[in-house]
Amino acid sequence: MAGCPQGHDPGEAGVADGYCGVCGSRLTGVPGTGGVSPPSPSSPPSPSPSPSSSAPAAAGSPGGCAACGAPVSGRFCEDCGHDQAAAPPTSGDPAVPAGTGGRGYTRGAGGGAPPGAGPPYGTGGGLSGEGSAAKRRAVAAEWRATVEADRAHYDEMIAQGGPDAARVLFPPYCPRRDVPLAGTEIRIGRLSRSLALAPEIDLSGPPEDPGVSHLHAVLLSGPGGTWTLVDPGSANGTIVNGRPVEANRPVPVGDGARIHLGAWTLITLRRGRST
Repeated sequence: MAGCPQGHDPGEAGVADGYCGVCGSRLTGVPGTGGVSPPSPSSPPSPSPSPSSSAPAAAGSPGGCAACGAPVSGRFCEDCGHDQAAAPPTSGDPAVPAGTGGRGYTRGAGGGAPPGAGPPYGTGGGLSGEGSAAKRRAVAAEWRATVEADRAHYDEMIAQGGPDAARVLFPPYCPRRDVPLAGTEIRIGRLSRSLALAPEIDLSGPPEDPGVSHLHAVLLSGPGGTWTLVDPGSANGTIVNGRPVEANRPVPVGDGARIHLGAWTLITLRRGRST
C-alpha cells in the first residue's frame, strides 16, 4: 500500500508518479522507491494553509490552489506549480488536460503565462510591455545555474539524523552541469509526467536527490538583472548562502549565490558577460 512518509494523502496522480502529490516526498510501499526522504535542514514548513498566513488564497477556493485544489500557503502551488496571482485555468484552456480539473496547468515556453492569465509573478518594478519583457529576457540570458553534488552539505544533513538518513547515500558520480537562466521565472524541482510539470532546472537525475520536491523553489528575475528566490513550501526546505529560507518569503540572490536543497544538491548562480 503506497503511503506518504509525512502522513499526507498522496492522491491518485501521486501514487501513479511514486511521489506524494502534496509534499513531493517519495511514497513508501511503491516498488523501487523505498520511501526515502532526507532530514530537513530546518523545521519543514507545513503544506497546509495557516489561518495567520498573509499569502493570498485563490479566489473562490480559500486556502486551495486555483488550478488543482491542493492546499497552498503562498503564491506558487507546490503541487502543480500554478501561480495563484494569475487567473485560474479553465477546462477550455489547452494547457489543462481534459478531465484533470485544472491539475495539468503548466506555463508555456520561457515561463510565460497562457492567454487570459495575469502577468507572471515578478514582472513588476517599472518594466512593462513587450519591449521591456524582451529586455528582461536578454538580461536573464546572461545568467546560468551550475548544478552539482556537495559532499559537505550531505554530511551535514546526515549528521542531523532522521528516520531515513541511513538509506540516503551520496552518489558515487554526479556530473556537474550548467543551465542557462532563460526567462523571467525559473522553476527548480523534479519532472512529473502525471502533473505535467517540467521545471526549467530539472533535478530528476540520475542521480536523483530524494529530498527535492516537484516544485522546490522558483527564481524570479527583477529589474536591473536582479534575481530573487521563493520556496513555495517544499518538504525539506532550501538554504541560501548558509541560511534557511522561510517559505513564501522572497530572498535576493546574486552572482555567486549558493543554493542548497535536498540531501546533496548545490546550485550556484553565475552571471556572464553581456554581448
